[in-house]
Amino acid sequence: MPASRRQAAATARTVRAVSQVPSHGSTPQRVDIIGVPMDLGANRRGVDMGPSAVRYANLHRRLAELGIAIVNDVGDLDVPVRESAQQDDQHAKYLAIIQEVCDRLAVHVERIVREGGLPIVLGGDHSIAMGTLKGLAAAHGSAPGLVWIDAHSDINNPETSPSGNVHGMPLWFALRNGFADASRTVQIGLRDLDPVEKRLLRESGVTAFSMSDVDRLGMTRVMEETIAIAGAGNHRIHVSFDMDGIDPSEAPGTGTPVKGGLSYREAHLAMEMLAESGRVGSIETVEINPILDQRNQTASLAVGLICSGLGKSIL
Repeated sequence: MPASRRQAAATARTVRAVSQVPSHGSTPQRVDIIGVPMDLGANRRGVDMGPSAVRYANLHRRLAELGIAIVNDVGDLDVPVRESAQQDDQHAKYLAIIQEVCDRLAVHVERIVREGGLPIVLGGDHSIAMGTLKGLAAAHGSAPGLVWIDAHSDINNPETSPSGNVHGMPLWFALRNGFADASRTVQIGLRDLDPVEKRLLRESGVTAFSMSDVDRLGMTRVMEETIAIAGAGNHRIHVSFDMDGIDPSEAPGTGTPVKGGLSYREAHLAMEMLAESGRVGSIETVEINPILDQRNQTASLAVGLICSGLGKSIL
């Protein structure tokens, strides 16, 4: 055989071998989608349309193409509009209403998990994570491992928050109430924290990878360490993905953009490695604001990331 043909054949065998390497993960047989059109935790309008934008970006079709047998859409929770809501506390705006919605979300999430489904929660602002985590903790009997991808740490509390916006507090509330365990919580992509928030994060015991850490270590090592921490003790992992964790050049449709975020490939690699771990038990995407987006780019990216987290691979 000519050398050129032998080389081509060897290359083909290599590609086939790589593509046939068994994944440690597996595509779930059932996923349940639930939307939470919440904007009460944020200071900009429009994020309540995030669930519709993600569905419009062909979420259902893309999930079916992965071979998922049952794609069940629960619909959207009823969330009071800002104009009809009463704001009692400037230190934690609309907190009572947000907590009531999160309690209802928790009931749905717990039911989905107990029935064997994998919850996909569509936000809405990041305050909804309190409800997702509460439901997961109830279903599993303990807090799940948590991978929190975000430009912000969301660990302020009503006494320290400079804005009073609850979407900057959900991790603090989750840790305080036992819905998250600091020893199995990892944050990735941080790059916009105020001084008090930095102190709270250091004191919390949460593992944090800033964008500087991602730059120095590389996403592969960051995710290897993340999976080891969040999945310790064979725990299922919940992925809470704030789309402002990605650089605004790739995800412009978010109300709190910060330059210097994760690249398109870094974000997908993170989700691909989580899928390969076989530990992903739930995913939520939040802070998608279609009013600020360009041709639904951010929602489409969110759909792609969800699919990567559920086993979609390049080969």
